Amino acid sequence: MAGSLERICVFCGSSSGTRTAYREAAISLGRLLAQRGIGLVYGGSHLGLMGTLADTVMAAGGVVTGVMPRLLVEKEAAHTGLPDLRIVGSMHERKALMADLASGFIALPGGFGTLEEFCEVLTWAQLGVHAKPCGLLNVAGFYDPLLALLDHAVAERFLKPQNRDLVIADDDVARLVDRMACFRTPQVSKWIGREQV
Repeated sequence: MAGSLERICVFCGSSSGTRTAYREAAISLGRLLAQRGIGLVYGGSHLGLMGTLADTVMAAGGVVTGVMPRLLVEKEAAHTGLPDLRIVGSMHERKALMADLASGFIALPGGFGTLEEFCEVLTWAQLGVHAKPCGLLNVAGFYDPLLALLDHAVAERFLKPQNRDLVIADDDVARLVDRMACFRTPQVSKWIGREQV
């Protein structure tokens, strides 16, 4: 049921976090992607959840593309076992290439980088720059505070309910990917109440 999901870009931590559930989720997602013939696009690191995810996909016979800025390669964060590691000049180039290569996006638990990358592709979906599904794998309730913040933004009229629906959140790997494969981006204006300005 991969639908049009040829490759999924996964944003996740270069740390493994404190809970074994985070690493287990990366393993489950990696196996599922390989089983369904969905390629992985990710940040190219061998560290943390990023490394676990890439290693799992490759071990299961799947296809992995890593994208990393030269600065991070020089800091020895690159996964040297990747058959396809694209070296780019900047973080901006990294995000643009990852977005171009992907037909959907998933965020596993992570820090600033994970949140920033996911929010950027989500904003692009809101603005109609792309129509690719954006999923949150809500492992052990990790993203509950973020989802509550988005609901609060709707209640305070900073976000339309239809735009809030761009975030496909689930705690089950297979169900999340299934929902993403069926997702169609609503054609809704981003702007709320110009009359209030």
